Amino acid sequence: MSSKQQVRFIINPISGVSKKRNIPGLIERYLDLDRFEYAIAFTKHRFHARKLARKFSAEGVDIVVAVGGDGSVHEVGTALIGTETKLAIIPIGSGNGLARHLKIPLNVKEALLCINHDQCIKMDTVKVNDKSFLGVGGYGFDAVVANKFDKGKRRGIRGYIMTILKEFFRFNPLNVSIDVDGKVKTLPVVLCTVANASQFGNGFTVSPESDVTDGELELCILKPFSIWSAPAIALDFFRKRSHKSRHSEVIRFRKATIRLSEQIAHYDGEPIDVKSELRVSVVPKSLNILVGNQ
Repeated sequence: MSSKQQVRFIINPISGVSKKRNIPGLIERYLDLDRFEYAIAFTKHRFHARKLARKFSAEGVDIVVAVGGDGSVHEVGTALIGTETKLAIIPIGSGNGLARHLKIPLNVKEALLCINHDQCIKMDTVKVNDKSFLGVGGYGFDAVVANKFDKGKRRGIRGYIMTILKEFFRFNPLNVSIDVDGKVKTLPVVLCTVANASQFGNGFTVSPESDVTDGELELCILKPFSIWSAPAIALDFFRKRSHKSRHSEVIRFRKATIRLSEQIAHYDGEPIDVKSELRVSVVPKSLNILVGNQ
């Protein structure tokens, strides 16, 4: 390989809502070609991005770039946990939760310039039984929404809002049992969210105080509430005040066991099959990731 840093772009041609045709031209124009040598790979099916990321990392590639939405970032990022390879993000999905948390611009040109700046941090990741995620994982209403959104045809923020409204009136709280350091709490919940980063995406901030480098996770619980409280609660999430609501509780932890009455979940917005007993732990400083101007 040459003395230039090797960069591989993994583009999901169907994710998100942006036009992909322009991206190769923008890479050629704005990536610093004096310092970087690049190639582009397009994914052909689900989980292909994970396979590509593992292959590139094994080949000693310096930076692997996930070009897509939260699902693409999840696939590429989880494949790079524990490796020397850096993850970079060009966020063109519908939510872009982790990118927003890390202040990575949502404009493709600006996100490419972030790669040129090469500002890298070692971020924590989350391990649940044998699966990993990067930003946010949930076992309540958010998991139902992720599941329905994944199966639906509408994309983008409008698709999300339609799904949320439709499912909200059908949703029954589920019962969870949470064991942190031997202290067990059992309660009905609307949201039971494990947060490493702060938001689901689109500015919907579930854990305003989360920090991906502090070696801790937040368990964010939203308890059942009356329909009349719903608008105020929704507003709290967008105003980054959800943790101050009387319906909310935040538990900081490094390790916890969660038991669910229903086996439904999402990790980084991707629907996932889980067991009813979950052993959740933080894996400190396990992923090298390029960030925006902090």
